[in-house]
Amino acid sequence: MLIRYGMPVLAFLALAFAIVSTYRAIPAVVHADPPSSPPAPAYAHQVGAVGMVEAASENIAVSVPVSGLVTRVAVAVGDPVRVGQLLFSLDDRDLRAELALRESAVALARSRLAKLEASPRPEEIPPAQSRIEEARAQWEDAAVQLRLMESVKDRRAIKEEDLLRRRRAVESASARLRQAEANLKLLLAGTWKPDLEVARAEVSQAQAQVARTQADIERMQVRAPLSGKILQCKVRPGEYAASGALAQPLILLGRVDQLHLRADIDEKEAWRFAPGTPAQASVRGNAELRYDLTFVRVEPYVVPKKNLTGDATERVDTRVLQAVYALPPGAPLYPGQQMDVSIRAQEGVH
Repeated sequence: MLIRYGMPVLAFLALAFAIVSTYRAIPAVVHADPPSSPPAPAYAHQVGAVGMVEAASENIAVSVPVSGLVTRVAVAVGDPVRVGQLLFSLDDRDLRAELALRESAVALARSRLAKLEASPRPEEIPPAQSRIEEARAQWEDAAVQLRLMESVKDRRAIKEEDLLRRRRAVESASARLRQAEANLKLLLAGTWKPDLEVARAEVSQAQAQVARTQADIERMQVRAPLSGKILQCKVRPGEYAASGALAQPLILLGRVDQLHLRADIDEKEAWRFAPGTPAQASVRGNAELRYDLTFVRVEPYVVPKKNLTGDATERVDTRVLQAVYALPPGAPLYPGQQMDVSIRAQEGVH
């Protein structure tokens, strides 16, 4: 009996369990409203684009002229800055040591120049005059000795060799007198002009080296290129700041008193776009919040697309034409925010 009636009952229960499990496994179709309504067309014939909010001056990624260790950061995110204001500093101890060396070289060159310009010293003239008097006295003594010897009438009383020696002594004394007089004249004439020019050139060269080192030190002080607001600050004391183009800028700043919107128009839609036509932009997450845009300029060179929306159907290998619009003053928007842009297509193009 158990086998006769039990097996059909178990088969029926298994079939019922399979039917219930299969029914529960079927996904339920839920009709849910989207979290935000898609933007409605602003114009009957329009060109759609994706826009990125940016500063009126464009977003400026501040870099450094040379790589170095950051020793001080003088600003924070959101701080207003004026042109020339210090943003952060790099380690410049080696340059300051070199500056001290260059300044000592300038002091040495100036001392040499001052010495040449002050020549002759008043104390140097009396010794030179004394040497002239001494040379004159020696010459007069030699001349007297020669006259005495020449006054002897009997040439047999003197040697011809002694007479020649006296004459040479007079000539030597006369030469020493002329040399002493020439040395005094040279001393009174002061420093030779070419020597002064060389000394002045050495001073100028040393000053130029100081100016160059000071310029290198100034390069270690990174300053704001314009007045604006700090949008990002990714640099901290103790970090190493590398020069060149970086994926993550050290400091991002811009002038945000007026915001611009950079719209990326797909190259396939670029032929329908006309500069100056009306345009509107809606905020992501609230399509009803729209702003009328004011045309600023169009950048006619078509570039690869960089601003991605994250849409699964979005092509990342496309090229876009960029048009820049001005947002209304006081709009509660932020640089880097994406917006949906509707641009009226040019007349006669659908």
